[in-house]
Amino acid sequence: MQRPPCPRPPGLPRWVAMFHQPAQDSWTVGAESPDRAPVLYAVGDMTQTVRARGEEVTVALWGPKDGAWHLFDAPAGGASAPAPATSADRPPPGAGEPAKLAERMTDRRHQVLMAGLSKAGLYDLSAEDGEAVRTMADLLDEPTVRRVAHWLSAAGGGR
Repeated sequence: MQRPPCPRPPGLPRWVAMFHQPAQDSWTVGAESPDRAPVLYAVGDMTQTVRARGEEVTVALWGPKDGAWHLFDAPAGGASAPAPATSADRPPPGAGEPAKLAERMTDRRHQVLMAGLSKAGLYDLSAEDGEAVRTMADLLDEPTVRRVAHWLSAAGGGR
């Protein structure tokens, strides 16, 4: 089945990730922001979730270029492309720039821990606290970090 081309998002140019839904043969907005980084993080999470279900992922990344809308490659691709890329077009995990991926994953774990601490009511962290969070983000895997953040959130009453 031929899927329709990804439509341009409405409104002013910003970073928008569009996901193709084969069951409805349509595109939906998965994430949007004035900044590219949050959209890429969201695409990573959503892609991982969809793949865990055993489904194929098709993502189109729209963003501003010279004040107008521009369709970019899927986030892992890097170059401009006239059509969205599927997960088959991207390199396998671990290929390419492993140091950059490791840094990105550590940053994600750090964000998750900081969000958990915020939900627990801990906003004003000392330098020592910040170092402890960075150490945990370096040492723990993502499922463990998510579990710790869940505990913190539950402790803060933010279930």
